[in-house]
Amino acid sequence: MLYALAPFIGWFVSGVIKFLIHYLRFGKEARKMVGNGGFPSTHTTVMVTTVFLIGLQEGFTHPIFGLGVAVTFIIIIDATGLRRAVGKHAAVLNQLAEKRSDGAAAKPLRESMGHTRWEIAGGLVLGILLATLLHLASQLVPGILGS
Repeated sequence: MLYALAPFIGWFVSGVIKFLIHYLRFGKEARKMVGNGGFPSTHTTVMVTTVFLIGLQEGFTHPIFGLGVAVTFIIIIDATGLRRAVGKHAAVLNQLAEKRSDGAAAKPLRESMGHTRWEIAGGLVLGILLATLLHLASQLVPGILGS
């Protein structure tokens, strides 16, 4: 049960933190910013919370931990490479759409898709903290989280 809860806890906590940061910076415009991109990386937080919890509970030499690390690297590479490139392409396409001579208004594409290294680092740290808290909770109250 604990392993099934970990990714949802990571997703929820990361999303709340990301929204609060956007709300403090941009006010009510924060609602429009919900989605991919921003600090901390939710994708990274979800994976690291789950994988690090597996390491803490099953051992860092367990094969599933190694597989989780590999998948986490793929997600991080995707977030910092491919999705950032998609965001840059969206910015160029938005500029081209503004210059259209026919006057047709196109809905702008979302430009914030990928993550910076700091946003990934925030997801890593948050995931480790959440996994550690879940591990400690499972040790303090055995059985309550299904471990």
